[in-house]
Amino acid sequence: MRFFVYATLFFPLASVPLARIATARLHPRCATWLLSGASVVLAATSCGALGLLAMAALIRIPLLAQLGHWSSTVVDSGDSTSAAVALVAGVLFGAALLATAVFVVGRTRALVDAFAHARGLPGSGAYVVLRDRGADAYTVPGWPGRVVVSEGMLDALDRPGRQALLAHENAHLTERHYVYTTAARLAAAANPLLRPLAGAVEYAVERWADEDAARTVGDRHQVATAVARAALAAQHSPARFTPAVALGAVFSRNGGFLPGDAGPVPRRVAALLGPAPRTSLIALASALALVAVAGFSALEAAHDLHALLSLAHHAVDPR
Repeated sequence: MRFFVYATLFFPLASVPLARIATARLHPRCATWLLSGASVVLAATSCGALGLLAMAALIRIPLLAQLGHWSSTVVDSGDSTSAAVALVAGVLFGAALLATAVFVVGRTRALVDAFAHARGLPGSGAYVVLRDRGADAYTVPGWPGRVVVSEGMLDALDRPGRQALLAHENAHLTERHYVYTTAARLAAAANPLLRPLAGAVEYAVERWADEDAARTVGDRHQVATAVARAALAAQHSPARFTPAVALGAVFSRNGGFLPGDAGPVPRRVAALLGPAPRTSLIALASALALVAVAGFSALEAAHDLHALLSLAHHAVDPR
């Protein structure tokens, strides 16, 4: 079990190269699907590995061994996890569970607030224009979801730019991008090593919306110009807290998602000024292989522990 369980713990260290490869070599839609799924798998497997290490030591406690009808001799001979390693793993596993619970509660509240915000917006259509001189644009999930744009943002754009902006925000709404960012942030809460993947997912959904907008308006340069102008206008407006901000559903005002990266807006503009993105099958296969090996290692570690417990049980109770 030791090889597979420790190998599983190291896979999240591949988050940075995985994020770089996916965002550079895959179509944004594919990158979003892959990175959000990979973050969940890597979080589950790494946390599961910590749980297995802690459990391997717990079953050596005489009282627990007696309750489980396990032979301590067989357990000791089949696994050599030290008490110190098990203690650290147990603490980290508990911290991961606590961080996950805190995130789930906070995100649930944010979603409830967002749905309430969507219902409370004026009008009944999908698009809402706020009488606000500040430049702002965001999507609010709900029944129905709403695209919110301020008068200040509309004034900062020309007619083609407004069309591109609305197409971009509508893509966030129809594709439910907040689901992918939620999954990635949940994984990062459980395992902080996965934060690069969460940042990459947030960048990828913006690129996905950019590409959908470019396809809708039929002009990549027009969308690139709108992205640059909207980001510049938003940068010179005071930041406002809304439920959409809590869900990460607004234009990004921070830096790149990885150390050393240019900011997300320049990278998005540069991508839009180039040809439409295509998915590299080699990059996709490599990323899927990494996730598959991580899942296989976790399953093998769990299988080995189960086999050890079965052997220890039969050593005490041959039935």
